[in-house]
Amino acid sequence: MGKAEDSGVEERPKWDNKVQYLLTFPINLLCSAVKHSLKYFITATSGVPNLPEFVSFGMVNEVQLVYCDSNIKIVDPKQDWMRDFIKDDPQHMEWYVQMCFSYQQFFRAHLDALKQRLNQTGGAHILQRMNGCEWDDETGEVIGFHQYGYDGEDFIVLDLQTLTWTAPRQQAFSTKLRWDADKARLEYEKYYFNHECPDWLKTYVHYGRSSLQRTDLPSVSLLQKTPSSPVSCHATGFYPDRAMMYWRKDGEEHHEDVDHGEILPNHDGSFQISVDLILSSVAPEDWRRYDCVFHLPGVEDVIVTKLDKAQIRTNWVSPSEFPAAGVTGVVVGLLLLLALCIAGLFIWRRNNNGE
Repeated sequence: MGKAEDSGVEERPKWDNKVQYLLTFPINLLCSAVKHSLKYFITATSGVPNLPEFVSFGMVNEVQLVYCDSNIKIVDPKQDWMRDFIKDDPQHMEWYVQMCFSYQQFFRAHLDALKQRLNQTGGAHILQRMNGCEWDDETGEVIGFHQYGYDGEDFIVLDLQTLTWTAPRQQAFSTKLRWDADKARLEYEKYYFNHECPDWLKTYVHYGRSSLQRTDLPSVSLLQKTPSSPVSCHATGFYPDRAMMYWRKDGEEHHEDVDHGEILPNHDGSFQISVDLILSSVAPEDWRRYDCVFHLPGVEDVIVTKLDKAQIRTNWVSPSEFPAAGVTGVVVGLLLLLALCIAGLFIWRRNNNGE
């Protein structure tokens, strides 16, 4: 583990209780219906306006757990059950406070050192880190991950199977060599991601089980922009995020002319998803053969929505109807204006006559 001026990225401080924070960048992690996840994120920025120079947060099952940044200067628990947990174990909050404020200095130095190595004197730059683990509560399988990103690209990633670092970018190769040589650190990484991280994950899942292990079914609607647009089967308000939604034809899962959207978060912690069906080649009399299915793994209830033209919601107005509606609105407006003018004239004449 080289110094900051050598590697551009340096590992955690040596604490008695190691809890690690991480960052967001484009690396996809496989999920299943029985997997729980604990992820920590860190982002350090330089030259990025309207963004804190340091941001860190943790997530359990894609729900934000704690948050801090260099502007607010506090650690903010984001869930009621996490606040209760900290009340029962105040030392746990101290771990997060120590991480938040200690890492601000470390990552600031790391980012400056990395810019110097790459001869970057100006501009906007972002150093990110993400690590954590997934735990399958049926099989007991644990998967750990630890990776860095720089300016939106993978920088260096730990392979926990071989206990070696992978450098997708040439600029990280020297860092890889130094970190591969640090065998003590690699052994700790192995222990942390196989034992400490899943232990904390299980603790959080148990403590927040009323929230984290709940199941909420969504409302499902059929949406369409115009008569020639795809019909979108839209589900919103479900939890957790491990949902399945698909179109069927004659009772069989249908893949042709189907566009699956991503599962997206709602502001209230629930999720939404859309699956579009292109109907340009489907005859109107064949619509009855199609339906949309929403399913939360582990939940018996399945929501089936028949493809019915009468049930499709749209804001589209036919061009032939639009002028008539516009003319009607203008006529009504003119009549109201005329009535007001007549009433005003009548009142004015009465006042002038002394009545």
